[in-house]
Amino acid sequence: MKASRVRVAVTGLGVRTPAGAHPKELWNALLAGRSTARPITSFDTEGLGVGFACQITDLDTSAYLTPKQASRLDRMAQLALCAATDALADAGAPRTPPHRRAVVTGSGFGGRTTDEFAMLTGRHPGRGNPGPLHVPMIMHNSAAAAISIHHRVQGPSLGVETACASGSHAIGEAARLLRDGSADLVIAGGAEAGITPSVLLAFHRCQALSECNDAPERASRPFDRDRDGFVLAEGAAFLVLENLDHALRRDARIHAELIGYASTSDAHHLTAPPPHGEGAARCMRAALADAGLAPEEITHVNAHGTGTPLNDVAEAQAIKEAFGATRVPVTSIKGVTGHAIAAAGAIEAVAAVLSLNERAIPPTANLDHLDPRCDVDVVGRVRPMPPGPVMSNSFGFGGHNATLIFSPY
Repeated sequence: MKASRVRVAVTGLGVRTPAGAHPKELWNALLAGRSTARPITSFDTEGLGVGFACQITDLDTSAYLTPKQASRLDRMAQLALCAATDALADAGAPRTPPHRRAVVTGSGFGGRTTDEFAMLTGRHPGRGNPGPLHVPMIMHNSAAAAISIHHRVQGPSLGVETACASGSHAIGEAARLLRDGSADLVIAGGAEAGITPSVLLAFHRCQALSECNDAPERASRPFDRDRDGFVLAEGAAFLVLENLDHALRRDARIHAELIGYASTSDAHHLTAPPPHGEGAARCMRAALADAGLAPEEITHVNAHGTGTPLNDVAEAQAIKEAFGATRVPVTSIKGVTGHAIAAAGAIEAVAAVLSLNERAIPPTANLDHLDPRCDVDVVGRVRPMPPGPVMSNSFGFGGHNATLIFSPY
């Protein structure tokens, strides 16, 4: 690890996921390998090809927002605000001056629920029926704005949109704000609420989704020979990142350090990864270099692992390329959580930090027969983990790659 730069501490964790509204609930579901995929009941799925997803069925914002405040935020921003508020509380409600606070959020679809409802309910075809707050509710920066307003964040307030890598990029760019001295504390993560008829149909038509309608809980099968696509999910996860010296001065509890971050582009294809995962391998190597680590020092890789035929093979080959002879343990939590698009990387970052603290690697749910083309050490049962750094990968449509490395403090 490079000693001449600002060290970045993780002091707060907050989540809203189909597997739970608290990191401990999420962790217990991951250890149990308990899938959260269920038939969709919030809208009619007839004719959509896929009728299930990983949804949050009991979202209650009353402890965070008044009814009026909630009505002015799309579901995505509501999820983000709840998770970010919990992360700040977990950090011990730090009294950092407002101008030294920052927020970075990732979202792939923005306020999709609001947008789709308005566009499909108008009396005039092609016009929809947008309300007076439609524009600020659907903007991709709406979560960053809501968190900034609610928690008086007067430093940098940014939104990141790199598809399924957005949450990880938001966390990595937050670390850069701390490193360059732009802030002492950053609330960073991702949120997504894109389980709508149009999004489901669109993903189905591009052949990305599993069609296992008869057994949704078995549908998300990362690295398994019989996988047939990902399961769409929603959720949010946020970390509080602080300058380590700042955190120590206030005697904060430190969950982990964020010691490595890298971002690369495949420059290859709109939706498909390069056959051998070259861009992802470069990203992992760059993150290792940023952290000052050798591959054999990583104790665990939390993989992107969507469960699509192309992604899993490309990522497995990329891991082999980046780690060489080192057989690092690999797991994907999407068998439990589904794929929450922009929130996925942030949820997985929380899982990586939890792995560090619990000294355990959660299993890859629904892994019955490892695909022989995925020649990596995929963890199928809970495995003890020695103390050491953990890597978390995220890759998105458009060829966007992000890798984070967390270390015990």
